Amino acid sequence: EKTTTFDEAEKVKLNANEADDEVEEGEIVEETDDTTSYLSKEIATKHPLEHSWTFWFDDPVAKSRQDAWGSSLRNVYTFSTVEDFWGAYNNIHHPSKLVVGADLHCFKHKIEPKWEDPVCANGGTWKMSFSKGKSDTSWLYTLLAMIGHQFDHEDEICGAVVSVRGKGEKISLWTKNAANETAQVSIGKQWKQFLDYSDSVGFIFHDDAKRLDRNAKNRYTV
Repeated sequence: EKTTTFDEAEKVKLNANEADDEVEEGEIVEETDDTTSYLSKEIATKHPLEHSWTFWFDDPVAKSRQDAWGSSLRNVYTFSTVEDFWGAYNNIHHPSKLVVGADLHCFKHKIEPKWEDPVCANGGTWKMSFSKGKSDTSWLYTLLAMIGHQFDHEDEICGAVVSVRGKGEKISLWTKNAANETAQVSIGKQWKQFLDYSDSVGFIFHDDAKRLDRNAKNRYTV
C-alpha cells in the first residue's frame, strides 16, 4: 500500500484548492457523466499514511481542576489518510488561537502523550521556542514531517506537542530511545532543516525531566 510523503501531503491540499479555484463564484457547472464518475473516484481514493495519528488536547481549565498530571488529556481525533489530516487540521485551533496554558498533541495512534506510556518511557524531547503567536507554520511543518514519514529514524518518533504559555510557545518532538544518540541527533538536525530554524535546539531525557524538573540539562544540542 503506497503511503504519502511530506511533499505529496501538501500537493493533495494544493490540488484540492486549485480545483475549487477553477470555478468562478456564481458559475453554474453542468455535471456530465464523466464529471460524476471522476468525482466519485476522487472521493473514494484517499492517500493513506504510514501510521494512524491522534490529536490530543490538554485544556488548562480542566488541568487546574485535576490532581494527577495528564488526567485532563482528551483524545480529539484519529486520522490515517492525508485527507482526514487536513480535515482535522483545518477544524482545530492553530497555536496562535489557543488559550494560554493549552497543550495540543499529535501522537502515533495508541501512544499516549505521557512520560509513563511504555513507548515513551525511555525517550526524550527536542524543544523549539517561538515568540507569542509565531509557531503556527512551524507546527504545521512539524506535523507534515511526522505524518509524511520524512525522518530517517522515523520509527523513533512518538509525536509532537505545541504548548502555549504567557511568554510564547514551545514545540516539543518526542522520541522513543533517548540513549540512542545517533538517532536523536539525526532527528534534531532534520527537524531544524524542515523548519528552517536557526537557533540551537536541545534534547532532554524524560528521566532527567522527571527527577530534576526545571533543572534538567540538555544531553544533546544541535
